[in-house]
Amino acid sequence: MHRLFIGIRPPESVGDLLVDAMEGIEGARWQDEANLHLTLRFIGEVGRPVANDLATALERISAAPFTVRIEGVGHFERKGRPHALWARIVPSEPLESLRQKVERAGESVGFERETRKFTPHITLARLNRTNGPIGAWLASFGDMRAEWEIGGFTLYESHLGHTGAHYEAIAEYPLVGSAVA
Repeated sequence: MHRLFIGIRPPESVGDLLVDAMEGIEGARWQDEANLHLTLRFIGEVGRPVANDLATALERISAAPFTVRIEGVGHFERKGRPHALWARIVPSEPLESLRQKVERAGESVGFERETRKFTPHITLARLNRTNGPIGAWLASFGDMRAEWEIGGFTLYESHLGHTGAHYEAIAEYPLVGSAVA
């Protein structure tokens, strides 16, 4: 079985900015720089034939390169407690269009449509009950700003281990088409 997702890696310059923000909260499990990404669609566990069908369906996506921006940071809560810290990606029509094309590619090979609301972000840390407070961190990095041109997206396989997840790029998909497709 293969645990898959479709994502976009930030360039090294943006990764460096994000890594610089990964400190100051006791007990936070900060992401490894190699794992920083914007998830377009989490797929989950699939067998090789379905993974191959998905890889082929993603090849048919046509979209032009576009720019994304990071503006600030935030957190997700679970049961009233913070459980993840992230850098906020400003929603945009080209990003949503690409996400919808990825969604349709998944549907074409049998995946149910994602029902959770899409909140574009790059996860920086995972939190648990023993973490220190996050308010000062949120205030310190609330003015984080960066932008870069998205030139493609990647199909990743996630390998889970006792030291955390390791992401392996399975296939890269350049954005070279027009905005119509």
